[in-house]
Amino acid sequence: MLKKSLLFVFGIFFIGCATHPMDPTIEMTPPKYVQEMPSKEVEQVNNPGSLFTNGDNLFSDTKAKKVNDIVTVVITEQISQSSQSSKKLSESNADAGGLFDASISGGVSINGSSHNIRKTGISLSLPSMNSSRTFQGSGSMQRKEQFQTTITARIVKILANGNYYIYGTREIYVDGEKQIIKISGVIRPEDISPDNTIDSKYIADAKIAYESQGSMRRYTTQNWFAKIWSVIAPW
Repeated sequence: MLKKSLLFVFGIFFIGCATHPMDPTIEMTPPKYVQEMPSKEVEQVNNPGSLFTNGDNLFSDTKAKKVNDIVTVVITEQISQSSQSSKKLSESNADAGGLFDASISGGVSINGSSHNIRKTGISLSLPSMNSSRTFQGSGSMQRKEQFQTTITARIVKILANGNYYIYGTREIYVDGEKQIIKISGVIRPEDISPDNTIDSKYIADAKIAYESQGSMRRYTTQNWFAKIWSVIAPW
């Protein structure tokens, strides 16, 4: 019994220390098609007696073109959203009411004798009924975010179609605070500028992650007890 209690306590402790299920995460692994696509075979060109090998010459540019070559990514991500909506419904019904009469009266002649029939049946006076229903709602939302930085990434794989899969990280440690930037994605060699830079908008399947570590993050995030309690009582 004691062992089970200890296991339960340690399990709750590790749940609190672990990443909260609702914390946002980003997976930097390559997309499936990048993993499945074979790498491009690079031809080795050697010219006997030449001062240049592998096809290099005086007129070749400095753009990244081989595995482990680096390319500078200029990240300029802007998110701007504005939306407004309104809805109005109106419905009304009117019934003047009146008299509902389902009665009969009159006379009949049986064997030469006249017989009067009293008024019989149903006769109701219906009241007037009026109803109305209205609904009106409106909402608006505005959102604007901007993230700008520069990071150098490395060509990890050259795909068979000539595109590059790149991946790069950068860590900055200043006054006890650590910022980590990660980027990955697929780029086309023709989108690389002559100065060996590329804008982040040209990266397919781009994944950009930015996080900080240090006392500032610790004091602005939930503690372990709050995480445990949110798991036990999520409402």
